[in-house]
Amino acid sequence: MMKNESRMSEEKEGAKPAKPRFDLEERTARFGEAVIALAKSVSANVVTSPILSQLVRAATSVGANYCEANDSESKKDFRHKIATCRKESHETKHWLRMLAAADHGMREKAVPLWREAKELNLIFSSIFRGAK
Repeated sequence: MMKNESRMSEEKEGAKPAKPRFDLEERTARFGEAVIALAKSVSANVVTSPILSQLVRAATSVGANYCEANDSESKKDFRHKIATCRKESHETKHWLRMLAAADHGMREKAVPLWREAKELNLIFSSIFRGAK
C-alpha cells in the first residue's frame, strides 16, 4: 500500500492523518536551489560577481554539510558538520545583505531567503546544542 493510500484509509476510519515529515535535507536543498535561481537573475558586474560567487558557495554548502552530518561516523564528526551548517547559514545571511546593498532591486527577492537562512541557522544552532 502506498503512503497516500494508507493516509486515506486512516482518514476513512476516523484516525488522525499522519503529520507531514519534517525533512531538513530537502529543505536545505530547496534553499540552495532558490539561492541559485536568485543568483542567475542578477546582472553580473565587478561588484556583484564576487558576492554572487560567495553567496552560492555558502548557501549550497549548508545542504551539502547537512548530508555529510547525516552520514557522519561519530558524534564528534556530526557536531562538527552541524557547526559548519550553522556557520554557512550565517555567512549566507551576510552575502544576501551585501547583494541587497550592491543591487537595490534584489532586496525584495533577498529578504525571504535571508529569513530562511536565519531559520536554518537557528535550527542548526539548536541541533548543535543538543548533540553534546
